[in-house]
Amino acid sequence: MMNALKSVLLSIPIAAATMTPLPLLAMDGAELYVTKTCVACHGKDADTPILPIYPKLAGQSPDYAYNQMVDIKSGARDNGMTAAMRGVMHLVTEEEMRVIADWLATLK
Repeated sequence: MMNALKSVLLSIPIAAATMTPLPLLAMDGAELYVTKTCVACHGKDADTPILPIYPKLAGQSPDYAYNQMVDIKSGARDNGMTAAMRGVMHLVTEEEMRVIADWLATLK
């Protein structure tokens, strides 16, 4: 009985470790760009927005893109077309913003 209990208790950390979310590094910026709806306005290639007033995101500095997203989500940036973007920013965490921004910087 004691060996069975010990076996169960020892397996808990292993089970917990397998149920934790994927680390940030495992997130895919291209996939997040699509699933978080960025693609709807900024285009498949992040360089062909649906309206000319929407920014081209491909090749942006990762810090610049990240800071813009954070500021729009928080309301610190409230000009231009930020109202359109603010409506979807609840879908994206700051960690996901960083991954998306890093991915955008890799595009031409």
